[in-house]
Amino acid sequence: MNVANLDLNLLVSLDALLHQRSVTRAAQQVGLSQPALSAALARLRRHFGDDLLVRVGNENRLTPLAEQLQSQSRLALQSVHRVFTAQPAFDPASSTREFTLLLSDYCVAVLGSALTELLGQEAPGARLKFVPHSPDIVARADQALLAADLLLLPRGFLDDLPAMDLFTDDWVLIADAGNPEVGEAVTVDQLRELPWVTVYSGQTASTPATRILRMQGIDPHVQVVTEAFLTVPGLVARSPRIAVLQRRLLGLLPTTSALRVLPAPVDLGHLVEAAYWHPVYARDPEHSWLRDLVLRAARQVTAPG
Repeated sequence: MNVANLDLNLLVSLDALLHQRSVTRAAQQVGLSQPALSAALARLRRHFGDDLLVRVGNENRLTPLAEQLQSQSRLALQSVHRVFTAQPAFDPASSTREFTLLLSDYCVAVLGSALTELLGQEAPGARLKFVPHSPDIVARADQALLAADLLLLPRGFLDDLPAMDLFTDDWVLIADAGNPEVGEAVTVDQLRELPWVTVYSGQTASTPATRILRMQGIDPHVQVVTEAFLTVPGLVARSPRIAVLQRRLLGLLPTTSALRVLPAPVDLGHLVEAAYWHPVYARDPEHSWLRDLVLRAARQVTAPG
């Protein structure tokens, strides 16, 4: 295939058609007439040798190939946009750029205020978009980071992308203050037997602390799984459940009187939060500024005193 002969406008039409699943709505999205979008769909069908959209009852459905292309087209379109909006120099004060960070609610809680304050001071016209990451995003981080700017994640999950360390934290064991099953400390046997609240659960979806427990032969009895660290205290309070949580996050929560922090019978290790990016953006002026902004925000919130 000669890529030079491809019309990039077809990528815009393809993305709109696959996400809107309607020629009329796709035409409205891209600012074309309905006949023009219908003609683009015909060209796309000839190119792929596939219908892409098929009528089933009163709705259009994506073919298997179209399902595969849906996320790829959005990623490709975002990458093209970044290529053609690149500039040799970056002036934060005049920027209207939107920066996308993939991160947990824990990172938003720890860094969000300092990061947005710095952004407002240095780039008041720019915008930060916080998008929750997930095990699926982490598994395809190299692809996700072609569209997003940074992925904030603890060390130990990725090893083939450029990264910088932001801050460290400790894991603490928490239980309800009135939990009758828990004394001044928790035994190793209780770590196995007591019900747990965990953030993510699975062989490839877990926190570093849960990984450490399993490496030491302790497989927690998981009763509740959540994908938000901020929900953990409420799921532990007034229950027999226990959990591990980041010390910095626990210190930021407004109400923790219903909880107890307990010494763990095993070393839960340290958490090193890092920022990852795609190597194609290593020398991008906008991206370099963003990385520096995030690093300065992290130093600000973790500075002693």
